[in-house]
Amino acid sequence: AVTGAVAALLFLLLWRWRRRAGGAGRVCVAVLGDLGRSPRMQYHALALARHGREVALLGYLRDRPHRDVLRSENIRLVPVAELRGLRVGPKLFQYVLKVLVQSVQLLYTLLRIDQPSYILLQNPPGLPSIAVAWVAGLLCGSKLIIDWHNYGYTIMSLSHGRNHPLVLIAKWYERLFGRLSDYNLCVTEAMKKDLWVNFKIKAVTLYDKPASYFKETPLDLQHNLYLKLAKDYEPFRLRAVNASADRSAFTERDGKSGNVVKTRGRPALLISSTSWTEDEDFSVLLRALEDYERFIKEGAKLPALVCVITGKGPLKDYYNGLIQKLHFKHIQICTPWLEAEDYPLLLGSADLGVCLHKSSSGLDLPMKVVDMFGCCLPVCAIHFECLHELVKHNENGLIFRDSKELAEQLKMLFLEFPALEGKLHSFRENLRASQQLRWDQSWDQIVLPLLGNKE
Repeated sequence: AVTGAVAALLFLLLWRWRRRAGGAGRVCVAVLGDLGRSPRMQYHALALARHGREVALLGYLRDRPHRDVLRSENIRLVPVAELRGLRVGPKLFQYVLKVLVQSVQLLYTLLRIDQPSYILLQNPPGLPSIAVAWVAGLLCGSKLIIDWHNYGYTIMSLSHGRNHPLVLIAKWYERLFGRLSDYNLCVTEAMKKDLWVNFKIKAVTLYDKPASYFKETPLDLQHNLYLKLAKDYEPFRLRAVNASADRSAFTERDGKSGNVVKTRGRPALLISSTSWTEDEDFSVLLRALEDYERFIKEGAKLPALVCVITGKGPLKDYYNGLIQKLHFKHIQICTPWLEAEDYPLLLGSADLGVCLHKSSSGLDLPMKVVDMFGCCLPVCAIHFECLHELVKHNENGLIFRDSKELAEQLKMLFLEFPALEGKLHSFRENLRASQQLRWDQSWDQIVLPLLGNKE
C-alpha cells in the first residue's frame, strides 16, 4: 500500500512539473481537522469566494459546514480521510506512523487539486501540515499563509507536560517550519509579539470577528427555536399541566394578537459552548451553579436557570456523568449539539454567556465570546493572560478567577431578573452601542491586501 502511494505521488509530481501554471485566482484553505468545527477557516473561504476566488476547502468532513459554504459556487469541499485504528506497537511508534501516513495523504490531496496561488493553512494542528503545505507550495508555485490560532506544542503540553520529548520536538518543528511561510496571520496582539520574540516570525493580527449572522434574535424566531428544541430537550418545555402547544418555557404566542411575548416568571437562559477538552474546566461552572441553587434556598430573589452547554468533544461523557449526579430544584442543564444555523439563533436569544476557555498558550482568544458579543450577549469569562484584548471587565461582561467569584457574579447579574435595569442590561446596551467591525470588513482591511490583485 505504501509503495503504491509513493508511486502515485511521484506520478502526480511529474504531472505537476509539466503544469506549473501558478493557479490564477485559486486558493486552498486547509485544516487538518473537522471543517464543520473550524468556523474561522470557513469564514476565510467565504471571504475569498466573495472576492471571486476559486476556493478548495480542505479538511475532515465530520460535521456539516455552514450552509453558506455549501451553497457557494466558488467553494469546493475537498475531504481528507481521517486515520483511525493505527494501534500497532508502542504509543510513540503509533504517533510517528500516524504523522508519516498523514504526510503522504495530505501531500497527495494537495497535489490532486487545481494548482492554487496560495495555500492558507490553519495552525494548530501544524504537525505535519505546515511542512507538507510548504513542500506542496514549492512544487505548485503557491505561497504559504499560516493562520496561527494557537501553538500545537502548548496544546500537547496539557496532556504530556512542557518538558516531554514530543512537546519539545513539536515546539522546534513549529519554530523551524513556521519561518518558511510567506505570510502569517494570528489572533491577538500578544501572539503577534510572541511569534516575533520567540520564533522570529512576522505576523499580522486578524482578530476573530463575528459573521453577519451572529446578531440578536427576533422574538418570533426565538419562539420557533424554543419549540423546535422542546421536542428533544425538556428544559425548553413549559412546566404546566395544561401547557399549550404554542408555548415554551420562555415564550408564548398571544391567542388574540398573534404576537409572541415572553412568559411571566420565565427562567433565565444561560449558555456556554465548548469542545469539551482539557483547556476548559466545566467543574468551575457546576460548582458555581451549586452556590446559585443555595442562594435561592436562602431566599435570594433569583430566577430559575436553564443552562445550555453546546458542543462535542472527548470529555463530554465525563462531564455529563458529573451533571447527572447533581440534583437541582431551580436549575436545569442540557448539553445539546446544535445545527450550525441554530447556534447563532440560540446565542441571540440567551440572557448571559459563560466562557471557561483557558488558552494553553495564554495567547489566543475564545471565538465563542466573539460570537456572543456579535449577538450583543454579555459574558462572564474565566481569566487568562490576554483576555483583556476582548472582554472589558465591567463594560461588556465580567472576568472571574474561580467558581465562588462566578457564583457571586451570577447572583449580582440575575437579581430581580428580568427587570430592564442593572449590570446585565447596561452590558448589553454597551455591546449594542459598540458597533464592532464584522468579519468581512476586518478581513477586507487586513487579509485582502496580502493577496494582491487576482491573478
